[in-house]
Amino acid sequence: MSFYDKVRRQKFLSFTLILFTLSVGIVIGTLVQTGAKAAKEQTAAPDATPLAIPSPVQTENDFTRVAKLLEPSVVNISTEYIPKTNTQTKATPLPRRRQQQQQPDDDDDNNNAPGGGGGNLQDFFQRFFGGPGGQFQPEQPEDQRTASLGSGVIVDKNGYILTNNHVVEKATKITVKFMNDEKEYPATVIGTDSDTDLAVVHVDRKNLTAAKIGNSDALQVGDWSVAIGSPFGFQATVTAGIVSAVGRDIPGDNKSFQHFIQTDAAINPGNSGGPLANIKGEVIGINTMIASRSGGYQGIGFAMPINTGVKIYNQIIRTGHVTRGSVGIRFREYPNNESLLKVYGADRGGVFVDSIEPEGPADKAGMKPQDVVVSINGKPVTKGQDLIDIVADSPVGSDLKVGIIRDKKPMTLTIVVGDRTKIFAKEYGGAPSDQPEAPPGATQMKFGMSVQPLRPTDRENLGYKGMGGVLVASTEPGSFAETIGLEKGDIIVELNREKVNGPEDIRRIQATLKPGQPVAFQVMRQAQGPRGGGEWQSFFAAGEVPNQ
Repeated sequence: MSFYDKVRRQKFLSFTLILFTLSVGIVIGTLVQTGAKAAKEQTAAPDATPLAIPSPVQTENDFTRVAKLLEPSVVNISTEYIPKTNTQTKATPLPRRRQQQQQPDDDDDNNNAPGGGGGNLQDFFQRFFGGPGGQFQPEQPEDQRTASLGSGVIVDKNGYILTNNHVVEKATKITVKFMNDEKEYPATVIGTDSDTDLAVVHVDRKNLTAAKIGNSDALQVGDWSVAIGSPFGFQATVTAGIVSAVGRDIPGDNKSFQHFIQTDAAINPGNSGGPLANIKGEVIGINTMIASRSGGYQGIGFAMPINTGVKIYNQIIRTGHVTRGSVGIRFREYPNNESLLKVYGADRGGVFVDSIEPEGPADKAGMKPQDVVVSINGKPVTKGQDLIDIVADSPVGSDLKVGIIRDKKPMTLTIVVGDRTKIFAKEYGGAPSDQPEAPPGATQMKFGMSVQPLRPTDRENLGYKGMGGVLVASTEPGSFAETIGLEKGDIIVELNREKVNGPEDIRRIQATLKPGQPVAFQVMRQAQGPRGGGEWQSFFAAGEVPNQ
């Protein structure tokens, strides 16, 4: 390399070094200035470190999996009632709550649930679905057009939906909305069952996402439960809780086929008909009602078990209605029922037969009043609900081996199951008769009651054609007689299975009884309520003799 080349190279390197030094200085100056400026701007909390938002990473738990699995199968159901414009005929409003009506006691409808059914209690237990805007609505005027919202669950990909009967009952128009679809689809009712408050509706759509059905018999108290529906009109709302109780009967509710799952998952107006799911995302119930003093959620919700729902659904899609078996007997759960059963020879529970429907299956098989049913097809029957559940689920025409106790001796009868709608075909009605007035001259007895002999004129005035008996003239408030259910106007015909023809018979039998012994009165009582018409019916009152 020549001398001049070396000089040029040295000058180039020097120039490059100067440029680099200037660049570094500028960068450092800029950083220092920027940092100083930033420090100067953060005056509120100069020693705080700014927060940073991380990259989105979704977390997932059992509840999110249930929601994702089940939400596509939950629908919003809108119903509308349009009254007829007939000036001479009033339209019937769309019910907001099912009213509880007293019905006759028979082998498939035991209506004397403990607790009675006063107005306050009926208001406390509410079946509901939301009105316009999702708000709860009470009864509307008969001439007013109304609309309401409920829920349902798709159980068949071809558009079949399970919901509550009270959601669609008497609706003029029904429409369904699916998740992430604002379009409303018209729906038709395939069939309903008021006894379980279930209904099946259909939408003309295919390839829908059907919910997976679980087995509600596997539920235990404390299991997780997830409710999905449209409370207050907010579609696909998910709430979670636990199973609080299973097989829950509602005090004052006269539907013997309603044994609910109780949950504390939030259920509100609009949830009716939506699914209650387990932690696997399987439907284990249909949300039906709540216990509430306010009309909203208070932690006590009820769902019809899905096993019941499946039975009802399968019958409806086959025939459009539900058929239940019956053997044609009437009974009731008496106060102190255990004492009554012991007097008649049943020490381990059973169902005391009050009366037999003439020409019904039980009548044809030879069953008699005062028999005690203790088993059906080898299964113990300890209470009325056992009998109801077995008989109602038995196919019409099938044979039942019914174990009974008659005169303290066991027997077995073969009874062919009939259709309850044919066996109990009559409509019960009629105005209740006035309570008969007891004639003067009553005799005071033990147990806090007074009785009066029945003279021929008394029998004629009362319309009583039976033999023997004494008339109950009065019962003292809080007495043993009142406690076991005896009332003024009853006619006592037997006491501990001995005939009663006068007050002296009652006094004689009472003298043989000791405190703690079982005692049972057979009385005749003039019918009240739906059956009406002054008909005299057999009634039993039983208990244990109190300490004197």
